[in-house]
Amino acid sequence: MKYSFAPLTKNYESSAVRDILAVIQKGNVISFAGGLPAEDIFPIEAVKSAYEKVFASGNGSLQYGATEGFKPLRDAIQAKMEQKGIYTTADKILVTTGSQQTIDLFSRVMLAPGDVVLTEDPTYLAALQVFRSYGAKVVAVKGDENGMDPADLEAKMLEYCPKFVYVIPTFSNPDGKSWNDERRQQLFELAFKHDCLILEDDPYGDIQYHQDEVYRPIASFDREQTHVMYTSTFSKSVVPALRTGWVTGPEEVLQLMIQAKQMNDLHSSSIDQQALYYLLRDFDLNNHINIIRSVYYERMTIMQDYLNQVEPGLFKWREPKGGMFIWVEGPEHIDTGALLGEAVNKGVAFVPGAQFYVNEPKRNTFRLNFSHSTPEKIKLGMDRLMEVLASVPVV
Repeated sequence: MKYSFAPLTKNYESSAVRDILAVIQKGNVISFAGGLPAEDIFPIEAVKSAYEKVFASGNGSLQYGATEGFKPLRDAIQAKMEQKGIYTTADKILVTTGSQQTIDLFSRVMLAPGDVVLTEDPTYLAALQVFRSYGAKVVAVKGDENGMDPADLEAKMLEYCPKFVYVIPTFSNPDGKSWNDERRQQLFELAFKHDCLILEDDPYGDIQYHQDEVYRPIASFDREQTHVMYTSTFSKSVVPALRTGWVTGPEEVLQLMIQAKQMNDLHSSSIDQQALYYLLRDFDLNNHINIIRSVYYERMTIMQDYLNQVEPGLFKWREPKGGMFIWVEGPEHIDTGALLGEAVNKGVAFVPGAQFYVNEPKRNTFRLNFSHSTPEKIKLGMDRLMEVLASVPVV
């Protein structure tokens, strides 16, 4: 049969990361490709106890729930937001099926084919896929290790009149950088000046390695909640299988997202939301996050020590101050997409960087995930990767 699909499906793209994972799972390959948390430190007993409390509570956990989410959970999220300097109310928080759903719902209510979204370059691959699936034109803004360049940002706001600016300012995916406070404030001020929305994606903000440093959310500058949609998730701090994220921001936008969610899935899982509420109430999540920080910092350090053994100057990276990734840039003459095949043959995998770019990919880049593998696997995988990188010719 010849199927007649909707025109927008021509914009659908397969995820390079998912494609790589599907291949390497078939063999004995150590993967530094996926953005996966560490399974060996999941709070299994605490999660199990939380689900037991759900079934003992009689709170209608097996019934349909409110689209906005379980109210006690939204109250807990509101308190968490206040600790970050974001002053909202539970009524202005929408619980989503992971922060990925936030990106989709926000795009659905904001974008028409041809609309422009401004982003960092490189940026989160799955966000690019969503924006393009709605027919948007994604335009990259110049930047450096401190964030978007304000002059280029304003020039592109004036040129394109974008629907919104999408950023991951804290321990970003894929390149692990963190904006300084000045750039965060400048983005907000320019958005306010030119009446442009910001979608601030903050999945990694809690995974901070140096506690004396302060990373203020851009949403904290938006005291009236008029210009910043802020989204985050419990996937990195609890477990990803809960698929629970949230979004807060301008009420008018949020109401349309709630309506879009009603059409999409009615509401996120009631059982999972209630279990998460009990876990937040009775489990020391802050202590668990400290454990995550310590474990990930150790794993990042091991991986970085290996990279330091490569021919000096051949590969460049910056030490991440949080998050789950090291972003590596090699000599301009290499294509890490081709290098991946050699790596997989040796039993290790990474993500080539090209698909994280908006228009002009740097094919000499790649992303390494250090959070998922144990120290022993990191050492074995990096031994294999070092063989591959050592084969790269110096030109």
